[in-house]
Amino acid sequence: MLKMGIFLQKLPDYKIRSKMDLSDFLDTLELLAIVFCIPIAYSFTGYLVNTFEFPFYDMEFKMIILQYLNYFNHSWNFDPLHFTIFSILILISWYTMSHFSSLARLPRSQRYLTVILHFIRGNFYIFLVLVSFKFILNLTSISLIFIATYIAISLIITLTIRLISIHTINIYRASGYNLWRVIVIADENYSGIVDELIKRKQWGFKIVSLLTNSGDLRKKFGSRLNIIQDFSDIKSILDNSVIDEILYCKKDADQNEIQRLAEICNETGIIFRIQSSKSEVDPMQISFRTVNQKGKLTLVDIPSLKLPLVIKTMADLYLSVIALILLFPLILIITILIKLDSKGPVFFKQERVGLRGRKFKLYKFRTMVNNAEQLLNRLNSTNEMDGPTFKMKNDPRITRLGKFLRKTGIDEFPQLYNVIKGEMSLIGPRPPLESEVKQYERWQLRRLSVKPGITCTWQIMPQRNEIKFEKWMQMDLNYIDTWSLGRDFKLFYQTLATFFHASGR
Repeated sequence: MLKMGIFLQKLPDYKIRSKMDLSDFLDTLELLAIVFCIPIAYSFTGYLVNTFEFPFYDMEFKMIILQYLNYFNHSWNFDPLHFTIFSILILISWYTMSHFSSLARLPRSQRYLTVILHFIRGNFYIFLVLVSFKFILNLTSISLIFIATYIAISLIITLTIRLISIHTINIYRASGYNLWRVIVIADENYSGIVDELIKRKQWGFKIVSLLTNSGDLRKKFGSRLNIIQDFSDIKSILDNSVIDEILYCKKDADQNEIQRLAEICNETGIIFRIQSSKSEVDPMQISFRTVNQKGKLTLVDIPSLKLPLVIKTMADLYLSVIALILLFPLILIITILIKLDSKGPVFFKQERVGLRGRKFKLYKFRTMVNNAEQLLNRLNSTNEMDGPTFKMKNDPRITRLGKFLRKTGIDEFPQLYNVIKGEMSLIGPRPPLESEVKQYERWQLRRLSVKPGITCTWQIMPQRNEIKFEKWMQMDLNYIDTWSLGRDFKLFYQTLATFFHASGR
């Protein structure tokens, strides 16, 4: 087997470890703000139409104004059913509009004026949609004044949150966190792009290497960047670094180069972008879609954020938080039982490899004796798996309680914390050890192109430890290439069945 050090050298900057996705966090914060705006708008509208006195001394003019407002249904008769229906419509309209427009995007290079214009435009569209719903569903108790008031309040609050968040995130990224690690391929025509990526630290781009044949670029950036001159060097860098994206910036694109880069990105699932002439800071994307695109390259010049993926990410966060709250009594009981069963900590922490090689600490309930890692070397000869992973049917290191926790899958519960942190997903390929990834063949590396999960196709197989390692890898890649929300739901249901049948091991 070809042994690879892919992604896994000890990098000096541990600030690139997996963090909760900032866009997802911001989405959640703004969604809570939208919910908060609804009762505020209702209360303010009720005060406005029922309490506020028009300061008109000319009664005839006052009657004209009131008739005008009546025409636009300014009256306020609170109806709980209409209130509930319209509140749900508000949330759906806002969420849908934000993710089908540029409202929900958080590009690293977005300007404040662009953000403001996007929010004004997006809220105007939402206003038109809500007005349409009012008349289509004949929601007579919903005032147009309320809709206008709600839009005004939500615009002010969400825009304020977004601007403050962008400013905070810019400071965060300028300090070296949430870095997006790229290899740039450029000629002298795109010297300005390289300059911008270096100077604007608030964007959070880290140029790992610059591939160029331009003497001017080598002279200009040679002291600040790692300069490479051959495509073979890219593979070497990918084998030893965390890389999120390859950015191709050339005036005269070389089709052979693009094909070679596409093949490289195809192998590992790395994003491939070609600089668009439309904008110097928002390049067109040619990406190898690692989720539900069956291994094909696609050319897009629109935001790549897709609703199913957004729903998956949001579901990961919300369901994990709810599950931890509901399972807290059970977690407390298991904590006590582990302490009574054997000596050692309650939780087992182990470094695993996640999205594109980022390392993180995985949490599980301890199911083995305290010195299990040291005992592993003595048991290597009894490994029942054919690949780099270690599995043993009657592992002597497993405690009495640990056998039950493993059979039911309860030992995986603490990984909900990893999901909340953004290091894992509920459904996805299991996170490997560094020692395992070093032995991966190149075609197996694409398994790291998505967030690892608590459960996956392999996890729910009744005799999973008897599955050959290569077949296991193929199952994970098949999950990536044929992913859908429906499949995730099915895997989630099958995982619950595994829990109740205690068929794990």
